[in-house]
Amino acid sequence: MKRILLFLVILTAFPAIAQQSITLEECYNSVTQNYPLAKQSSLLETQNTLEAAVISTAKLPQLSLDAQATYQSDVIEIPIASANIDPLNKDQYRATFSVNQLIYNGGATAASLAIKSAELKSKQKQVEVSLYQLRQQINQLYFSILLAQESNLLLKSKQTQLEAKLKEVSSGVKNGILLPSSDKVLEAELLKIGQQFKEIESNKLTLIETLSSLIKQPIDASTEFKNSLIKIHVQKELIRPELELFQYKKDEIENSENLISKQNVPKLLGFATGGYGNPGLNMLDNSFQPFYIAGVKLHWNVFDWNANQKQRQSLAINKDIVDNETEVFKLNTTIELNKQQREIEKIEAIITSDEAIINLRKEVLQMADSQLKNGVITSSAYITELTNLYEDQNTLVRHEIQLQLAKANYNVIKG
Repeated sequence: MKRILLFLVILTAFPAIAQQSITLEECYNSVTQNYPLAKQSSLLETQNTLEAAVISTAKLPQLSLDAQATYQSDVIEIPIASANIDPLNKDQYRATFSVNQLIYNGGATAASLAIKSAELKSKQKQVEVSLYQLRQQINQLYFSILLAQESNLLLKSKQTQLEAKLKEVSSGVKNGILLPSSDKVLEAELLKIGQQFKEIESNKLTLIETLSSLIKQPIDASTEFKNSLIKIHVQKELIRPELELFQYKKDEIENSENLISKQNVPKLLGFATGGYGNPGLNMLDNSFQPFYIAGVKLHWNVFDWNANQKQRQSLAINKDIVDNETEVFKLNTTIELNKQQREIEKIEAIITSDEAIINLRKEVLQMADSQLKNGVITSSAYITELTNLYEDQNTLVRHEIQLQLAKANYNVIKG
């Protein structure tokens, strides 16, 4: 029973002590979902719904209430004395309630709604573009943290090697084989390593805090940053959200052209007006009376001084501007891709050289280790060779991280 309880305690505690890990792709997803700008997408959709509802009211009956009281200096009189018709009052009163119903406007309402839909897509895609452009900043932070993480591991390896060597040297000093100060040199180097640990951890913590703020996700110093092998995207065409944004802008222009083409279409409306006033529709009846009017009305703007045509020409120029922006973007992106490709090739060549240098450094260190045991060289000379190997290994790690960063940036640029 005790064993079962102990197992349950360990099982319950395990998630709390398990080391958290994170990948580059998770950082991309987090910034897309959690960055404050991401909230604009839903806000824009809500705003568009409200604006579309306003436009759709054009299909509904338009109701209006009017009332007026007037006094006029003169009124119509019947110039026949025997007609026995009372003259109109100079003070007159009228209250009316009118209903206007749009019957046909050539699809202008639908065209306006299409524009709003196109505007929403453009604005939401602009938000996506802005979020996508954060990826290179995430790359820089992520791989800088990864470099600090790998440098820390290398430094631990150097520390372990020095501690083991210190035991050997201390034994040699006691036995009179090595100089009395040999162990002190190694101890001083271990103290320097302790300082380097603190510097690496401080820099790493600063980078982690910056990345955590950017992606709005808690990350602590114990989090493991996965060093997954980055593969270059092989597709030939660019797949960038900016290209979709340019297309949405063109769609928006085309919808505007469609709306303009419907502005001069005849509009047919039905109307009805009911009222109560003095006089009513019968001007000869000098009393308060109800009245109503019902009918249809046609409105057609026959000539607009070519304003419609000029608006279309302006929109055509806007479309050409968007095409030009697309061409410029593709050109600049291709240039950036070529530069990044050259950077990748350069780093790969340097890494090959780094590996050859490290192999030579290891051979030199082996000889220095043997010479130190035999008292041929001092601890300082041994530390020099060990430091040279460590620095070259650190250089290799830095170049490997730079290669991963260059590939990640290449993928971001290509989309």
